[in-house]
Amino acid sequence: MDWDEPIKKKPILQQPDLDVLSIEALNDYIEELRSEIGRAEEKIAAKHSARSGAEAFFKS
Repeated sequence: MDWDEPIKKKPILQQPDLDVLSIEALNDYIEELRSEIGRAEEKIAAKHSARSGAEAFFKS
């Protein structure tokens, strides 16, 4: 491994070949992605809340 090489991130989600999907399948895929985005946003909010609680605890 060369230290000058950028580190490649693995994709978290599978990325289907969109060219072969029908319009209905593409709409379903978009809904799945929106659902996953919502789940990630909820987790981020929970982690922010936990961090705020920890910061408040250690400030006092």
